[in-house]
Amino acid sequence: EPKAVALRGHFGRVEKLDPARHRADLWLAFTGQDQIWTYLPYGPFADAEAFGLWLKARAGITDPFSYVVIDKAGHACGIIALMAVRPEMRVIEVGNIVLSPALQRTALATEAQYLLARYVFETLNYRRCEWKCDARNAPSRRAALRLGFNFEGLSWQHMIVKGRNRDTAWYAMLDAEWPSQKLAFERWLAPENFDAEGRQKVRLSDETRPRSPKAAAAND
Repeated sequence: EPKAVALRGHFGRVEKLDPARHRADLWLAFTGQDQIWTYLPYGPFADAEAFGLWLKARAGITDPFSYVVIDKAGHACGIIALMAVRPEMRVIEVGNIVLSPALQRTALATEAQYLLARYVFETLNYRRCEWKCDARNAPSRRAALRLGFNFEGLSWQHMIVKGRNRDTAWYAMLDAEWPSQKLAFERWLAPENFDAEGRQKVRLSDETRPRSPKAAAAND
């Protein structure tokens, strides 16, 4: 099962959520950005106190097990959880993702997903990592494919979130796929893949596209 580990990368790190240490940074990063909570069952929060109470409760549970994304300056700027943990089946989900606008579409946001995937497959030794999202959440669906998850289908009327129907899109990455996807991530994250302005030279989606005919057909 997920543990309180610190996963370090080139652009930043991922570590267990600690409200005492991370609350101020996260509130500053999230406040006024109501759109980041649209597809989540909680948020936005009325004030720092309400956010702090939610964060404290969040840190006290083990499923979802919440991690924060820390930038090079040491500031917390996003939350990602490992959840729906089924140790007996060695299946887990990455989700409940809340990224500040400043973190979105950055190398650190991608690196955080790489660090967690590496932890899931290489340390926890899980067989399957899932990604689920509201079928209307186009950015999340694009992100899943870009990060190497394969589309598996839709669950109609799967949930009710904030009073709205949610059809859920299912994606997954398997342990047999991880070695090639790991190399894809590492090629993309390499310093030589970025120019002097920090712009990517090769897109990650060009590296992580499905390798097997079955996976390719599922993503079409």
